[in-house]
Formats: sequence, C-alpha cells, structure tokens
Amino acid sequence: MPEVPGGEGVRGVLVVSGTGTGIGKTVVTAAVAACALRTGRSVAVLKPAQTGVGADEPGDVARVRQLTGADSLPGLPGPWVTGTELARYPDPLAPATAAERSGRPAVRPGQIAEAAEKLAVTHDLVLVEGAGGLLVRFDAAGATLADAARLLAAPVLVVTEPGLGTLNVTELTAEALRTRRIDCAGLVIGRMPARPDLATRCNLTDLPRTSGLPVVGTVPDGAGALGPEDFRSAAPGWLATELGGVWRAPRERAHSPADGSRA
Repeated sequence: MPEVPGGEGVRGVLVVSGTGTGIGKTVVTAAVAACALRTGRSVAVLKPAQTGVGADEPGDVARVRQLTGADSLPGLPGPWVTGTELARYPDPLAPATAAERSGRPAVRPGQIAEAAEKLAVTHDLVLVEGAGGLLVRFDAAGATLADAARLLAAPVLVVTEPGLGTLNVTELTAEALRTRRIDCAGLVIGRMPARPDLATRCNLTDLPRTSGLPVVGTVPDGAGALGPEDFRSAAPGWLATELGGVWRAPRERAHSPADGSRA
C-alpha cells in the first residue's frame, strides 16, 4: 500500500459516538484505525455493549478488524487492530433494554473506563465505539457513553448523517457534550452519497455553523463494502489531519439563492 502524506492523528483514548444508529459509526471507527495504522500506531477497539448479534456471529469489533485487514491480509506488516467486547446481548435494542431482556449484567461506565485505560497502556490509540447515540442508556440507572467519556476525560468524535434532518440532532448532541463539559473531536459525516442532494451540500456548511463543531471528515456511502487493501488506502482521503488523514473541508460560502436556499 503506498504511503499517503497526512497528519499523525490522535493518540490515547477516543470515544466514537453518533447522532443515531445505522449512520456508519463502525466504518468511521475503522477509517480512524486505518489512518493510525499507516503511521505505525497500534490500535485497540473497545465495544462496551454489542447488541443484536448471536454468540458466534461477528460484531462491530470483527467488522473493524476485517476492514483494516487484520483478519484478511496476513502478509501485511503490523501493527494490527485488536478488539474487545465487554458484553454481548442478542436483541437489537438499546444496551439497557437488551441487558434486561437477556437477564445478563448491564455494562457500567466505570467498567468501560477501566477497560479503556488498561488498553491504553499497551496501545497508542484506543477507540471506544458506542451503541446508537451519545445518550443511549447502558443500564437501568441511566448511565450513558457520555458518562464513560467523562470518567476517561476523553474526547468524543461524533458521526452524523449527511442529509435533511441532521442539523437538529447534531446540534442536540453538541449541546449535550457542552453541558457535560466533554471535549469533541469534531464531526464526521458517515455514508456520504456520491451525488449529494441540495440539503447535503448545504449541510457541509451549516453543520459547523449550527453545532459549533468542525466537520473533520466525510466517509462515502458504500465504503464498508471495500476490500481491506482498498479501504486502508482510501481512508486517509476521508479524514482530516486531526484524525491522521488528508481530507480538507470545503471552503465555507454563503448559500446562493440559485441553490434554492436562503442567503
């Protein structure tokens, strides 16, 4: 794989959350991991609660390892991505509900923080991938991924959708982070369409304006279908230098009446 110039990216613990479910958090997590690997950093992925998969089925950690080549490119020199799950529940529900229905113990923020800190001793970068949005509950007491991020004093990378409706949920997530005094590593737009519609094009400018957070990457829709070599090669082009890539946000401009939007 040819080397692509770019930033060194993040180190330590980075929490990956989102504005909802099915928006590409796992693929974004894999892209951040791929950018770290290309600069020689070791990566661990921590999934506190995996829901909706059976005991012998691959979960999100396995997906990240597959996309970054850990399982399918044995000839590729290291470092590799390692992965850990703290709990797995069969029902495709929020972790608190899935844990209750399964009769298994819920995951606590302290457990998440302890596991991430242990991984950080032996890895350059630990990616903690949440389930659903930032405030999805892990237990009956209402603990969330935000609580784990506060214990870790770790920044949160927010994955959001590209199209109509994303401004409100992204701003609410940003407000929740600010209220809890949690640092944000920026926004990554997951599942960016190859041919963005008007709302999506405007959102590239509007998301930073409304949320107060920078857009630090766009991952194309369908990126998760790439083979490991292609994925690792392409990932730096999706993420900004802050995350180890070479992507640059488009220059902000006022909306043109010709676009059918407000000036």
